[in-house]
Amino acid sequence: MGGILIVDDAAFMRMMIKDILTKNGYTVAGEAENGAVAVKTYEELRPDLVIMDITMPEMDGIEAVRKIKASDPSARIIMCSAMGQQAMVIDAIQAGARDFVVKPFQPERVIEAVRKALAS
Repeated sequence: MGGILIVDDAAFMRMMIKDILTKNGYTVAGEAENGAVAVKTYEELRPDLVIMDITMPEMDGIEAVRKIKASDPSARIIMCSAMGQQAMVIDAIQAGARDFVVKPFQPERVIEAVRKALAS
């Protein structure tokens, strides 16, 4: 199906990311509010890219990255982290994430990360 899957437990964050992506011509394939839903939705949609928050209830982003990469080693995932989550970002990269963007988002940085991940 393609497009981008947005994963964040905060609806307003998903909306903000969706806004940045659609304004720049990207298609949003779907949304998920936690890692567990993200894994299930990834299986269903097989998106081109996932933008994944790190801290979420039920299943965090790092665990979700591990599960998605286990089922699809070629999955492209960008992490979103708040300031001060460097250690978690390193865990996420080791789990298979390609890049990360820091909240509060700078739209240019998000688009740059998306462009880079989709090109690889």
